[in-house]
Amino acid sequence: MNENRIPIFYACDDNFVKYTIVSLTSMIENASKDHCYHIYVLHTFISAEMKEKLLELQNENFEITFCDVTDHLETIYDRLPIRDYYSKTTYYRLFIAEMFPEYKKAIYIDSDTIVQGDISELYAIDIGDAYVGACHEQAMVQVDAYGTYVEKVIGISRHNFFNAGMIVINCDQFRDHHVLDKFISHLHVYDFVVTQDEDYLNLICKDRVHWLDQRWNTEIFGNIPYPIEEGNILHYIMTSKPWHYGDCRHGDIFWKYASKTSVYEEIKAVLAAYTDEERERDAISCDNLLALAIKETNREDNYLNRLNKKVRARDRVEVLQKIEEYERKGIFDLDVEQDPPGKILMPEDIDYLREGPGEKLKTEMAFQAARKFVKDLIRDKKLIIKEIRGIEHFQNLNSGAVITCNHFNAFDSFAIQMAYDAAKQPKRKFYRVIREGNYTSFPGFYGMLMRNCNTLPLSSNFKTMKKFTVAVDRLLSDGHFILVYPEQSMWWNYRKPKPLKSGAFQFAAKNNVPVLPCFITMKDTDIMGEDGFYVQEYTVHIGAPILPDETLGKRECAAKMMEENFALWKQIYETEYQMPLIYTTEQKPPVERRNHL
Repeated sequence: MNENRIPIFYACDDNFVKYTIVSLTSMIENASKDHCYHIYVLHTFISAEMKEKLLELQNENFEITFCDVTDHLETIYDRLPIRDYYSKTTYYRLFIAEMFPEYKKAIYIDSDTIVQGDISELYAIDIGDAYVGACHEQAMVQVDAYGTYVEKVIGISRHNFFNAGMIVINCDQFRDHHVLDKFISHLHVYDFVVTQDEDYLNLICKDRVHWLDQRWNTEIFGNIPYPIEEGNILHYIMTSKPWHYGDCRHGDIFWKYASKTSVYEEIKAVLAAYTDEERERDAISCDNLLALAIKETNREDNYLNRLNKKVRARDRVEVLQKIEEYERKGIFDLDVEQDPPGKILMPEDIDYLREGPGEKLKTEMAFQAARKFVKDLIRDKKLIIKEIRGIEHFQNLNSGAVITCNHFNAFDSFAIQMAYDAAKQPKRKFYRVIREGNYTSFPGFYGMLMRNCNTLPLSSNFKTMKKFTVAVDRLLSDGHFILVYPEQSMWWNYRKPKPLKSGAFQFAAKNNVPVLPCFITMKDTDIMGEDGFYVQEYTVHIGAPILPDETLGKRECAAKMMEENFALWKQIYETEYQMPLIYTTEQKPPVERRNHL
């Protein structure tokens, strides 16, 4: 029977259950009658009288069960470093997956809500392998101090922080990835005091959120960019409580449903009894919460600072700090890590086309070593490719092409190599443009790969560059593929597309071949690397080829292709990460300056 029921969870105490009654009344009125719903009320004490009033709402579609979580909390009591955590009802949502192993998915919803939409439509949304389905927290998006807090203390973008007052819980993922254990573990590391369990949940679920339409959690806060009637769930967050403020924004909707309940007069009495002193206390509480967020941000031993100092490799932390500095200054085309000191590549030192028999043998041996190396990386989960999307765009190419990709890791070219292998284009070889120093001076095994795996090194010598250009033209005209990083810099694990340089597109325009735009997105895995950072899981996005416009001159054609490439990357970034592409640069935004770079 559980397979045919939609499980929905509230958590409340005896004082707050009257608002649960109002929320559930609105849910019942607007829910589809084609489904059955099992409402669970998690609590440690609710009086018999209030239970009876809530049970009056049961009907042939809605069943209500009260679940006293006291016994379950006792089982983890000794593992909680701060004893008052287990008495907060907001933390009960963390126990749902463990307490109800029969469910694969469940909805959790706060009591300070009104459900205007059909809750079965929310449950029907496929959230895939995400830990939760959730909506963006508007306080972090709309209030700079809160946004800065989550970025500087928790390490999550203000645009990717969710409100936990309504979440679709992937119970299977919660259990498989031990979310409750991670929560308890994090309690021992740091005491988040601003949004408390919401902070912990966001930290644990980072990159594992299926973003829902904001209408499923319309917070009565700040700007609401659509008519309130479109809000499927209204959420009266913070001090926006209709039972405390007669002029609460959209409070009339709350009272419409409250008037249909047995607790209407009781809630009206709460409003009438709420004093100006209590409202003043609310205002002070809001000010104090904002001040607390600022204080936590500035703490030298806040969670993220402590993590960077004690757990993470110093060189990786310094790289991230340098990336932050470069982005702020608008310097996007310089590497943040030191290249090996290199010597100048002279024309006589390089056979770009590798046409001699000795060169071909070295190339074959190098590729054999590279394939084994990549296979070992994948086996050891140091390189994780979750998915290659748009492979048909690669497969359908019937000419040479310039491949573009964002550059954030020394291994990202392996991901594009794997896309090339999957496309099965045996008649067309895959080459990659690399830096001069990587070819002339990179030591050891990596240096061998740099010199022999169909690489096309740049050079600071003019004659060598002429030879390079001739080779590129020849390879493209012969129908081969050349990977070029048009950002002209590698920033470790940087997720945004950086402004583009025109060289790759000039090659495409000159040779009348398409550009195949690739963009790799990343997610944290559960695997901690040796550097103290989570190993990234890659998704390779291959866009439709950008064809040269033969009606334009070569320069204009290259510029147009570059614009289209960047627009596609931006679209993929904003769609996959569910956040706008915004740079922190203090100068004119680089996306507006890219034609001049």
